[in-house]
Amino acid sequence: MPAVSVIMNCLNGRDFLHEAMDSVYSQTMDDWEIVFWDNGSSDGSQGIAASYGTKVRLFRSDVTEPLGAARNQALARARGEFIAFLDTDDFWMPTKLERQLALFDARPRLGLVHADVLCLRQADGSRLGHFSRLRHRPPRGMVFGYLLLENAISMPSVMLRGSALRSQDEWFDTRFEIFPDFDLFRRIAYDWECDYVDEPLACYRMHAGSSSSRNHRQAATELQLSIDKFRRLYPGIDIAFAREMGFLEAIVAFQRGKSLWRDRRGHDARKEFARYMQHPKLALAWLASWMPYPAAERLRTQMEKFKARLG
Repeated sequence: MPAVSVIMNCLNGRDFLHEAMDSVYSQTMDDWEIVFWDNGSSDGSQGIAASYGTKVRLFRSDVTEPLGAARNQALARARGEFIAFLDTDDFWMPTKLERQLALFDARPRLGLVHADVLCLRQADGSRLGHFSRLRHRPPRGMVFGYLLLENAISMPSVMLRGSALRSQDEWFDTRFEIFPDFDLFRRIAYDWECDYVDEPLACYRMHAGSSSSRNHRQAATELQLSIDKFRRLYPGIDIAFAREMGFLEAIVAFQRGKSLWRDRRGHDARKEFARYMQHPKLALAWLASWMPYPAAERLRTQMEKFKARLG
């Protein structure tokens, strides 16, 4: 059996598929398989994957399933002791698998390793910066509480111990479209240790249009579902992680308020923001929501450009 099963889910991924596949074949360790799940592509993606030979195990669905369900289908066919994820529009650095496996070898209770990621603009491949923008290295060990506060895990950087994945009652929750990884990776972090490689081991392409009003509504709904699930799975979480759970509830209010603001319902948006005015982000959003959302977005964009020029 291979040491690592690389989970690749594909839906019409032809444009960047060669680069993704090549980055696996360029790894400094070669004890891996690719579990390639074609989720009903119509652009010839499956033929490209098949051209890479027998280390690619091809599977195909005749209908396009939600991403969480498609990932679960691929995971069910993985044979490796460890699991890594690579979507067809992302790619890895050559030492990605080797660097992460070395950490697992020394720590049997280590369930998840992630790393920094470079973000690229999908349209032209230009560099947008590092994934997390954190000013400190994410901690090691039992970091469930930290991960409730920080969106520090990027999917293409993750490697899981197979037994940590199998210890979960479910893998990707098929209700989630925006945050399926948030739910799974934090459940693993509740029971298992995590570690972090403080250098970019993957590149992630950022898609345009990800800030739509519909996405904000869906993000708020899914995050609330995750909060409710954590409360069901881990009785006492609101006491043990009171600050973190309060923060997540504030983020739900922020996402709901931002969606209302985009829909020109500034009064209703301010009601959402006002529920958590002790959080600077929501207090600032409350103030900004007195102007039309497009004007506030233009102002935010100009401020980011100004900060970038300052270095």
